[in-house]
Amino acid sequence: MTVFSSEYHVSEDEHKDTTGYNLAAILCAVMLIALTISTVILGKKTAYEMDAIPSFTQAIDEGRYTDALELYRSIQDDVLKASPDAQASNASRLKLLDDMENIVRERVNTICDRVINNRYTLSASDINFLDSMKELTSSIVSERLYSLCENFLLGKVEKPVVTFFFDQVQPIGNFAATANPLHRELDFIETATGDVQTAEKSLSKGDYISAVKKYTQVNASYTGFVGDYCDKRIASIKETMYEPMMAEGEHLLQTYKFYSAEKLFSDLAVIFPEDEMIKSNLLNATSYTSEVKEYRGKIECICVRSLIADTDVAFSGRYHSSNTDLYLTVSEFEKILQNLYERGYVLVDVEDLIDQSDPSFLLERNLKVPKGKKPLVVVIENLQLSASSYRCGTCRRLVLNDENQVCGEYQNSAGETVVGRTAEAIGVLDVFVEKHPDFTYDGAKGIISVSGYESCFGYVVSADEIDDRNKALSAINLPQVNITNADIDFNREKVMEIVSVLKDNGWKFASCTYSYIDDCRHTEKEILMDDHTKWMDQIGSLFGEVHMLVYPNGNYIAGTDDRAVYYKNRGFRIFFGGGATPYYTYGDNYLFLDRAMMSYKTLTRKAYKDLFDYNQIVDPARTAKKDNKKSN
Repeated sequence: MTVFSSEYHVSEDEHKDTTGYNLAAILCAVMLIALTISTVILGKKTAYEMDAIPSFTQAIDEGRYTDALELYRSIQDDVLKASPDAQASNASRLKLLDDMENIVRERVNTICDRVINNRYTLSASDINFLDSMKELTSSIVSERLYSLCENFLLGKVEKPVVTFFFDQVQPIGNFAATANPLHRELDFIETATGDVQTAEKSLSKGDYISAVKKYTQVNASYTGFVGDYCDKRIASIKETMYEPMMAEGEHLLQTYKFYSAEKLFSDLAVIFPEDEMIKSNLLNATSYTSEVKEYRGKIECICVRSLIADTDVAFSGRYHSSNTDLYLTVSEFEKILQNLYERGYVLVDVEDLIDQSDPSFLLERNLKVPKGKKPLVVVIENLQLSASSYRCGTCRRLVLNDENQVCGEYQNSAGETVVGRTAEAIGVLDVFVEKHPDFTYDGAKGIISVSGYESCFGYVVSADEIDDRNKALSAINLPQVNITNADIDFNREKVMEIVSVLKDNGWKFASCTYSYIDDCRHTEKEILMDDHTKWMDQIGSLFGEVHMLVYPNGNYIAGTDDRAVYYKNRGFRIFFGGGATPYYTYGDNYLFLDRAMMSYKTLTRKAYKDLFDYNQIVDPARTAKKDNKKSN
């Protein structure tokens, strides 16, 4: 019994396990049936969707427009009725609708293009298609009508083209709601074309403010299509202009162009009246500006050479050179600027005196300066930084520091290399303006004249300069340099980097001839021409367009002289001669000014007594060295 009982219970357990498996099998069968049904339904759905586009295309090709439109609308209804959860199905249907619309759009655009470009007259078949496809063709033709009116407004199509298109589509009842109102506005659109095109011309030049102003002016005079178009363009331009205009305005503030910044932010404040940053920047600009008046009177123009950065090198017995009398020390130039500032002078851009938009005819412009100020032009003479002046304690080259500021680099009496912003006239003037922002009118700094003989800014930038550089180094017992083409390319890049920074900070540039010709007045034209060709190829190519010529040593050529005409024909419009008293005159397509040379030899000139007090200017280091020399 025991054995049979044991066998019975085992058999009973096995029976229980089989029942569980059967239940699981039934559940799986149910799921399989449901999946099969879903697959069949989805398969039918896919087949239906796959057939929709061919059916739609065939119906259009066969002229069964009602069938095509019903197919489109049925799918559209499915989209509208679909559950929000059926995203995949809706995406598929929406793609079908988009494909159908593109099929119609392609055919409509073909018809419209023929009407516009070829004066094509609509056939009965075209009219039947355009009218029967109802909302599909209506939306596309409406877009073409608006686009055509925009092009008419912008001067891209002539009025007869527009009226012919309207004549073709307007009778079609499907388009009347759009065409009739627009057709009535064609005369207003035509009237506004000139102003709208003026606005777009300003925009093409990047003059966003003028474009918005013009569109705002037009918008105030028109409603309907023109008014709506102006609203759209103003909104688009405002979105485009904000960031670049703000960046430009902030850069103007950083470079002391406060009057330009005031104008810019004043205009932006009108366009963006609620913008707090614009209001803040405008307040910042106006805190450094004052009333501006037209100036009629003398224009003071002073000229300095490289500065003596190290007085020990310049005036010690070991290094002293008589040529130091040709240069000012850093201290002397700083004191001259202080004296000029205290006497009410303000730096101006000499190019503000002319309108040179016409290369064949120069127009005079009245200079404007802050009320109570007197204009001052500063010229830095021949900033090539020749090796021949090293013994005078001048800089050996210009460099950029970590803050991208232009500095002078020189060797002191101990043979150490020193870099400093105020080692050269550029940095001295820049720093002075930083301390006294009202010393510049709208960021003007000075004019840097450059030659090509030996170097530019202390860098050998052409193969022609190598021999001259080594000759100058040998003359002061310094080793010669071996300069490769790669070195020249590197040097040119360095000079262009410095030029870019200087331009950005208000400095302008002038030629003083390639060879720094001692006496242009008595130099033959062929020599001047060859010299200028070298200057353009080797130096001018580093500076971009240069419109000023500083005659070396003030030996100018009369403006009617054939040699001066040659220079004018090469783009020079402003010429500098030399003279202790202020003088400028307009000639035939040029402006001429005299510059007053500032050096230790000239500081005592009576003509300079209104500019500064000589006793305050002379560097004690200069006189102290001379006194020590006498006592020894």
